[in-house]
Amino acid sequence: MAFPFFSFLRRRKAQNQTSSLAPGDLQRRPFSKRRLFYILLYIIALVFLILVLIGNVGDKPVLRETYFLKIDLSEIIPRSVPDAVLINSIARTIGLHDFYQVGLWNFCEGYEDGSGITYCSEPKKMYFFNPVEILLSELLAGATIALPGDVTKALNIARIASHWMFGLFITATVLTFICIFLAPLSISTSPLNPSFSPVATQRAHSAKKRYLFPLTLLTFVTFLLTAAASIIATVMFTIFKIVFVKNEADLNIHAQLGTRMLVFMWIAVGMTAIGYIFHAASLCACCCRGLRKRRHGERRAGLQEEKGMFGRRENSSSSRGLGNEADEKRGDTRRRFHSWRRMRVDG
Repeated sequence: MAFPFFSFLRRRKAQNQTSSLAPGDLQRRPFSKRRLFYILLYIIALVFLILVLIGNVGDKPVLRETYFLKIDLSEIIPRSVPDAVLINSIARTIGLHDFYQVGLWNFCEGYEDGSGITYCSEPKKMYFFNPVEILLSELLAGATIALPGDVTKALNIARIASHWMFGLFITATVLTFICIFLAPLSISTSPLNPSFSPVATQRAHSAKKRYLFPLTLLTFVTFLLTAAASIIATVMFTIFKIVFVKNEADLNIHAQLGTRMLVFMWIAVGMTAIGYIFHAASLCACCCRGLRKRRHGERRAGLQEEKGMFGRRENSSSSRGLGNEADEKRGDTRRRFHSWRRMRVDG
């Protein structure tokens, strides 16, 4: 037989041992890995978004190859014209460069003869690439050049799209930086102790659900803005390329999208999408687990109530049975007493 005092001492000793353990001893390793996963995820997204922001800003080894669109004017006069090489050299003397490439903040121009980029415009917020204005402003007096008419029609739409693209990329970069520090908070530092009471477990579960929802909303907004900016950039500069390619036979103007810039954009979209999916899955699991626990608790409470009612019935029936037995004993005692008195009177 175990004495209550010694049982209390054993429970106290176990609690002290549990509280003296370091947080890492309570199965913290998998949670630390998940936190590190979130941090690396958003660091990768931030790095690629920064590369998108600083692409084409200057003549640097990586930046010079990171652009949205590159227009090649080195063969603007068709090759079918006699003395095409001489004409192309004359085209360069009237102020045109061999290529023009555009980034988020500015454009750069240069030559294909090995000199590369010779000039980059000053970075400007809400930058809008207007190829017609740039080319016409560089032509010398008296020189003219035929540009596709579709370019002029698309400029009004491109102006609005460029402003939206700029704002979305800047906002997405800021939110991605914030997610590096806030997203890992959705992971608990240590799992709940199995010895906790159901009330304490329910409180911890409710607290986790309260801050998991805003974090999931933050990751969703980050993914949405990054994806929207990438879609706008891809669609807008693809339209520019199609316009120039349609008139390539007449003008010999070549256009190509910046593959590196597109890869950087969509890698950032993929990283933010993975972060949002994991947070959304955690939120759904948290809500479903809470609903299951609530239903299980209600079912257990109902069973306990039924057991209590059944126990009360048994107690009442047993108490009735005991009362009947006591009445019978008292009746027997009275009968024996009366019979004993009669015997004495008769005697």
